[in-house]
Amino acid sequence: MEANSKLISTFFALLSMGLVACSAVSQEPSTVGANRFSGQIVVDLGWDKYDGFRRGFDPTLGWSYSNPLLFQSTLLSRNEKLELVNDLAQSYSISSDRKVWKFNIRKDARFTDGQPLTAEDVAYTYNKTKDSPGHRDLRILERAIATSKHSVELHLKQPQITFTQELTTLGIVPKHAHNKNYPRNPIGSGPYRLVQWVEGEQVVIEANPNYYGEKPKIKRVVFLFSRGDAAFAAARAGQVHVADVPYSLAPKPIEGMTLYRTKSVGHAGLMFPYPPNTGKKTPQGYPIGNDVTSDLAIRRAVNYAIDRKVLVNSILEGNGSPATGPADGMPWFEPTAAIGDADIDKARQILAEAGWKDTDGDRILDKGGLKAEFKLLYAAQDAHRQGLALAVAQMVKPVGIRIIPEGRNWTEIERRMQSNTVLYMTSNRGPQQLHFYYKSTEARGKSQNPGYYANPVVDAAIDAAMTSQSEQKANVFWRQVQWNGQTGVTTKGDAASAWMVNFDKTYFVSNCLDIGKNKEQSNRYRGSIFTNLPQWQWICQ
Repeated sequence: MEANSKLISTFFALLSMGLVACSAVSQEPSTVGANRFSGQIVVDLGWDKYDGFRRGFDPTLGWSYSNPLLFQSTLLSRNEKLELVNDLAQSYSISSDRKVWKFNIRKDARFTDGQPLTAEDVAYTYNKTKDSPGHRDLRILERAIATSKHSVELHLKQPQITFTQELTTLGIVPKHAHNKNYPRNPIGSGPYRLVQWVEGEQVVIEANPNYYGEKPKIKRVVFLFSRGDAAFAAARAGQVHVADVPYSLAPKPIEGMTLYRTKSVGHAGLMFPYPPNTGKKTPQGYPIGNDVTSDLAIRRAVNYAIDRKVLVNSILEGNGSPATGPADGMPWFEPTAAIGDADIDKARQILAEAGWKDTDGDRILDKGGLKAEFKLLYAAQDAHRQGLALAVAQMVKPVGIRIIPEGRNWTEIERRMQSNTVLYMTSNRGPQQLHFYYKSTEARGKSQNPGYYANPVVDAAIDAAMTSQSEQKANVFWRQVQWNGQTGVTTKGDAASAWMVNFDKTYFVSNCLDIGKNKEQSNRYRGSIFTNLPQWQWICQ
């Protein structure tokens, strides 16, 4: 064990050196211009964030689902306690069969072109989104109907409480001005309006004078999309007021700025193929199942062998937290599903009791002629995915399991994810993620339920959650999906996956900029430091 510990320590040291080497920047001192204010603030989001902007600002094609609402507004929103509150809606009700949502919308909402927002715009937005090839899945929507100028009904095919995710994130677009040019010329009723877009460089927004809600205190915001470590360099040079920086640069202080580590909705884990390989194929013709990962003992042993604290400290450089399930830190998290990880002895015991032995002395267990080894696919372009994959492979070696990491592009991964373990790095934006990952009917050869997991008890709990009368009642069933005392998707149950880490986000923020509650952000469901951008204010003279 001591020799193995030294080996792992050396591995992590070399890995960390490699990650840091990719992020080396000049150490020249800054000129502290981030405490100056000329009517606008400058935010450098880094190049990685530009992908969310490059497709444009059309909610019907996916904008605002994973980005902060800027230009459009929604029927409902969430308060600081994550409770549903009215936004465009003044009131709403749900039919007794929970299939029809009725909304009365406010009469003072206007688009940035001066035209009033009506129920017809709401109905158009939902119907258009349902038929658009975007990032939203509105298959549940039957139709949206404007019943009067300020009343709209959303008819669902069946009850689905997670529809609230759409109600709080789908921005309303104007029917009269929604065309092929809209993504780059958005017209909305949100707190800001777009005034400039320089492709690949910057986006400039200003406060919307027609906004019905609390007017933004910062009237103009410039978003930059710098490549490499330029965001950190710009912060040190005093050229930006907020900079999204990589973990490796977070420990380096910047005069006049404070580092904020905020909990995000990002997390990473391994998705196992659940059934054995019996020759079945996906509708696309790709193989389903894996004879090694279909063994519960293998999946559980991997979960127990992973040292999640080491992953957080070594790969994320302390900017995250261990994840033992798919809902850590969320209102629907089941705490009794958690396990004590980094338990090599427990992992070995599980494997031994299941009949796995090293019969040929190669330090890899086998059973019935089958080696305890499998491939782990990860997106090759991402250093953190690579780091996590290589680290986990090292961690399971002492228990006799061989993981073979393979960096591939997503086109190839999508062809192999039903028969190979995949490292998922994704965003937990709602409890419907449990439905997407673990509902048996979602296994259709795509990224939803890629491992073809199936458990009728879990399916029943998911169905009960989806048809609940409220989010609070649904959470009771979402917790049962994870672990009900006898079964569930987590390690104590079927160990359908091996979640590893939750990610924090690291930002440098000017000491003259008050970003409100987000600087004390503790709930991962809020997701972004920019959630309350309209409430930010300048506090220096």
